[in-house]
Amino acid sequence: MRTDRLVAVLLLLQRREQVTAAEVARELEVSERTARRDLDALAMAGVPVYSMQGRGGGWRLVGGARTDLSGLTAGEARALFLVAGQASAATPAVKAALRKLVHALPEPFRAQAEAAASSLVMDPQRWGSSRIEHRPPRFLDELQDAVIRGVQVRLGYVDGKGAETVRTVHPLGIVAKGPSWYLVSGTEAGRRTFRIDRVSSVGPTDDPVHRPEDFDLAESWREIADKIDHGRTPFEIQAVCVPHGIGLLRMAFGGRLEVGGSTPDGRIEVVIRGYDDYTLAGELSGLVEWLEVTGPPGVRGHLASIGDALVERYG
Repeated sequence: MRTDRLVAVLLLLQRREQVTAAEVARELEVSERTARRDLDALAMAGVPVYSMQGRGGGWRLVGGARTDLSGLTAGEARALFLVAGQASAATPAVKAALRKLVHALPEPFRAQAEAAASSLVMDPQRWGSSRIEHRPPRFLDELQDAVIRGVQVRLGYVDGKGAETVRTVHPLGIVAKGPSWYLVSGTEAGRRTFRIDRVSSVGPTDDPVHRPEDFDLAESWREIADKIDHGRTPFEIQAVCVPHGIGLLRMAFGGRLEVGGSTPDGRIEVVIRGYDDYTLAGELSGLVEWLEVTGPPGVRGHLASIGDALVERYG
């Protein structure tokens, strides 16, 4: 990914003092055009790098500058190197680069930063689930580059029914949700979200992205995710739950649960969303000790039928 390359270019500049675009391209196995873009991106990001034209020219850090981490607090240093640890979702290149940067830390912070890198392990697999290696989708790098450079792209896309379309989009940001990656874009039809593993082609243009001034990727994604969740679980039931059962409901239903106020008898009003009435009745059937469904009547009927079937089989 491009972040990996930018860190690698910075380390290369520090090690060699001066590099050419051809040397960067050869070292990182990219085109010279990509190498020049990366060097320009470092300069635009505020890194004190400049180019010298003519014979013997190249790219240098101003005054032989090095990445200055001496201004970090102890807490900031620990946070930085959590990114380099086993729990991180960063790629191996990013982790390796951060471990090298630890040597630029002041001595009092170094031990704690190194300890932070090995202090946490995250296992994303649920108990009982198979281990599946999720690889980044094919066009992730190209789309991330378009977002960073702020250019429109011609996007080939295959929808859930297998129909392929090509359209010009304005890439605004990329979101990873679980193993899936999504591109949030502006289009002629408004803001749209595309699953990146369904992207069939990416053609960057030289036209700038039209980015709304008030656009916030995190807020936009929350709105998108809420809309998708409600679309996938459109059916609602009303119920009352004993107070000590609310935690169990949160574990069982997550964001599909809405907790309301208390009833006169001390129970808690809740609303639970599901795919349809029968499916939701099946999910609720094992919670009768804590939960009483008050509506709609159809779900209560399904629960009664499930109860009769259980009594007939196991009574």
